[in-house]
Amino acid sequence: MNSLIILGNNSALPAHGRHPTAQVLQTQKGSILIDCGEGTQTQLVRYKIKPSKINTVIISHMHGDHYFGLIGMLTSMGLMGRTEQMYIYAPAALELIIEAQLKAADTILPYPVYFFGLEFLSAAFTACNLRIQAFPTDHRIPCWGFSFETQGKPRSIIKEQVDLHNIPISFYESLQNGFNYSTEDGTLVSNNELTTAVQKKKYVYCADTRYCETFLPHLLNADLIYHESTYLKDEAQKAYDRFHSTSEQAAMIAAKAGAKKLLLGHFSSKYVELDAFKEEASTLFPNTEIAEEGCCFII
Repeated sequence: MNSLIILGNNSALPAHGRHPTAQVLQTQKGSILIDCGEGTQTQLVRYKIKPSKINTVIISHMHGDHYFGLIGMLTSMGLMGRTEQMYIYAPAALELIIEAQLKAADTILPYPVYFFGLEFLSAAFTACNLRIQAFPTDHRIPCWGFSFETQGKPRSIIKEQVDLHNIPISFYESLQNGFNYSTEDGTLVSNNELTTAVQKKKYVYCADTRYCETFLPHLLNADLIYHESTYLKDEAQKAYDRFHSTSEQAAMIAAKAGAKKLLLGHFSSKYVELDAFKEEASTLFPNTEIAEEGCCFII
């Protein structure tokens, strides 16, 4: 897992130069688009992200600000000559909507699209060599958040040490898989001297939700958490009534999870400036940032 690029950080309406929710998780094995609000493909162009690198789309729920940009992006990919398959994990209803839109336009995509209904996933799934676990949030309609974890990787070779012991390149793969090395004279060199463990990384995307601790186990010890913060704390009752969270509540859950960093997003259009969100959250969780559009966060 390498980086997260924010394409949209607003809630229901595009306003104040901000766009509805969308972000790209980039890895060495490809990119995952997480939610696809209106204007997503325009943002991909603006921030020079190649749509051809996106091989997986994950849609958290069926509110339009999280998927209205999808049909435009899929058809544009077809017009650009895409042939590589696309995997979409979303509420099952979205497949019927996409099929209806394509049928109404008499359009056949020139590449295969495979849909997976989130309601029917009984276990974690894998994309771009990440282990992804969906979990329900507390929203007005069924909605899911997602944890993304790097899977077990081979150990990293310490070049100076393998050179010191004249270890042939042909044995590198064995070293990465944890084997010790035996020299020609029978001396055993411990793998711990020759390699280091690759640290796993974890990113958690908390989609639209009230403050909720039922999914806290999925957030524990995350390197980075994105949590919606539609309102400031003086609108806590409105946030509850509308199944959303405040910046303070996002900070509370990040602190309880023992996370390293918190990103705030999904801001209400009533707010022109966003500095107050970071200020409020930082009192409880200092390592907080605004999910500014166009920003890249290293995980």
